[in-house]
Amino acid sequence: MADSSVRKRKVEQPSDKEDLDILTDSSQTQNEPAPATTKDETPEFMKEALKDLPPKWKNWWVRGLFTIVMFGFFAILIYIGPIGFMFSVILCQVKCFHEIITIGHQVYKSYDLPWFRTLSWYFLICSNYFFYGETLAVHFSTLIQSEVYLTFLAKYHRMISYMGYLVGFMLFVLSLVKKRYRLQFFMFGWTHVTLLIIVTQSHLLIQNMLEGLVWLIVPVSMVICNDIMAYICGFFFGRTPLIKLSPKKTWEGFIGGAIFTVIFGWFLSGFLSQFPYLTCPSDISTSLNIDIDCKPLSIFVLQEYDVPLFIRVLLKMISMDRATINIYPFQLHCLSISIFSSSIAPFGGFFASGFKRAFKIKDFGDIIPGHGGLMDRFDCQYLMATFVNVYLSTFIKIPSPQKILPIIAAMNPKDQLALFEDLKTYLTNKGLVGKG
Repeated sequence: MADSSVRKRKVEQPSDKEDLDILTDSSQTQNEPAPATTKDETPEFMKEALKDLPPKWKNWWVRGLFTIVMFGFFAILIYIGPIGFMFSVILCQVKCFHEIITIGHQVYKSYDLPWFRTLSWYFLICSNYFFYGETLAVHFSTLIQSEVYLTFLAKYHRMISYMGYLVGFMLFVLSLVKKRYRLQFFMFGWTHVTLLIIVTQSHLLIQNMLEGLVWLIVPVSMVICNDIMAYICGFFFGRTPLIKLSPKKTWEGFIGGAIFTVIFGWFLSGFLSQFPYLTCPSDISTSLNIDIDCKPLSIFVLQEYDVPLFIRVLLKMISMDRATINIYPFQLHCLSISIFSSSIAPFGGFFASGFKRAFKIKDFGDIIPGHGGLMDRFDCQYLMATFVNVYLSTFIKIPSPQKILPIIAAMNPKDQLALFEDLKTYLTNKGLVGKG
């Protein structure tokens, strides 16, 4: 009797092994995705034209065609302006989040546990409300101050965001199921890491764009150029494997992509610096019109620089001796950005490759033939967005009236008048305004 009762208690104890199998690659379980299988991803309308080509060249033409299509969409967004970019970034963010959460849901749903997908989307909404609310309060202060309810939302934005998150937190605790605590906390962490990677980076991408479209267009174009040229150089000249996570990546492609990216970034940044439409910060008026007209910042004005001696020696060899050169300072800043986009940003792709290998999938999705899912295209872009935002904050951005005004508006009238008097005294002492 004692032995049977002991056996009975052992059967009733939670099994940790099932949960651990989800977290490790040590064993194959029914919950792990099956290994990816190679399939023909050629769209129906291209199959007839490409039917006699080997798979390698089929993929080349499919990728090439849809790369051109994506360039077309990118050009349309540039024409539409900041509003078009805002909505496109948010839509891409939602789709990337969906692709990653779906992978986790395939594991989670096999246990018939509640609310994972619902809570994941709820936390996405809360995160977006917090981050984009902060951005709107800074950049669209003119519009916010014109509406009473918007002023209220801006003033109590962080408290509203926090209370919204707490609701989701409590719902998660209420959803916990006995014997599945570890798995549920694992998926809770999965959701929050995904939010950190996707929502935070897309928010920074929009912040960069609001400082001027050029701060989005140039870095994004550099990553695209690096991806394309690394693929082309690796396709034709690749021999030496670069990293085990991505067996198709080669040193020849990596180095070739870097060289072309630096050259491309230099000329593209110089060309785009001429257009105020692209270099001016974006501010929205009470009539919901985006104002993109300003006096160019000094980094977008041609300046004369002395040519370094070693470059003069090289120029003399081709009969082009020059002591000075006129360039945009923005081009010098873009040298740093292009080096990052060709040497560090690709590690976002390697990170994504490791993630896909961990779950034995080929791509995050199949929305773009030849390329996979949106996350397959944006894995490097998100890392790039963070670098550009940090670079802007460190070397470019200075306080502006648009950023300070919402803070002043939130002060009580007595403090506002005191600030006014202090500012008046300061400007008078500086000789910028007359006494009296």
